[in-house]
Formats: sequence, structure tokens, C-alpha cells
Amino acid sequence: MKKIAVASVLTISVIMFSAFVQNPKEASIKRGKEVYDNNCMSCHQENGEGIEGSFPPLAKSDYFQKDPKKIITVILKGLNEEIKVNGKTYNMMMPEQSYLSDEEIADVTNYVANSWGNKSKAIFTPAQVKAARK
Repeated sequence: MKKIAVASVLTISVIMFSAFVQNPKEASIKRGKEVYDNNCMSCHQENGEGIEGSFPPLAKSDYFQKDPKKIITVILKGLNEEIKVNGKTYNMMMPEQSYLSDEEIADVTNYVANSWGNKSKAIFTPAQVKAARK
């Protein structure tokens, strides 16, 4: 009887603890939304659809789906060339956002890569951002 009680307490403790522990990717995505809202949303819009002819969509973006790590590079170094996104041409300059921390860039990359119909299996890390800064 004592063993059953101890096992029950341990099981309940594990269940309660796991309810409070958030998946690292989900936590990063949640933080990334805040970074996006403060740094990206004015151009790429709340729904990630951008502004046709000016700011490309991030939602269901074939440009990033081909190479999701490209998001990190564009955030860090900006973009000043013609690109094609979802069949439409864009040629607006995006300034670099290198003032953001490695964690902020990893978080916003995870947010963009997993929002508005985008589904990335990868989890982007501050270490990847740090390596891309070089």
C-alpha cells in the first residue's frame, strides 16, 4: 500500500511538473512573436502577408521554404536585390536587423518558420545565428 501511495505521488508530481515545462521550440516561437511584432510587423503585416509590390509575404513563403536558414541571413545582413516570392517579384531594400540579439533572431526565425501556414521541423538556435554573423 505504501509503495502504491509513493508511486501515485511521484506520478502526480511528474504530470504537474510537465504541465509547467514548455517545449523549447514553443517557448522560442512565443518570444519570437514579440520580436516580430516590434520589428517586422510594420512591413510584413500582422498576418505575414506583406504588402504586394513592396514587402514580400512571409506567410507560406516559397522563398524561405526552399531554405529556412535564409531567414537568419536576411535578418542579419538585410537584403538589397530582386527576389521572387510566391511567383511575384520584389525589389525593395530590407535593412539589416543585426542589432537584435542571437536569441531574438533565433526566436523570430522560429516564429516566422512556424506561423501563417509555414511549418518547419527545424528549431533555430542562437548558436546558428552566432555562426551566421561571421
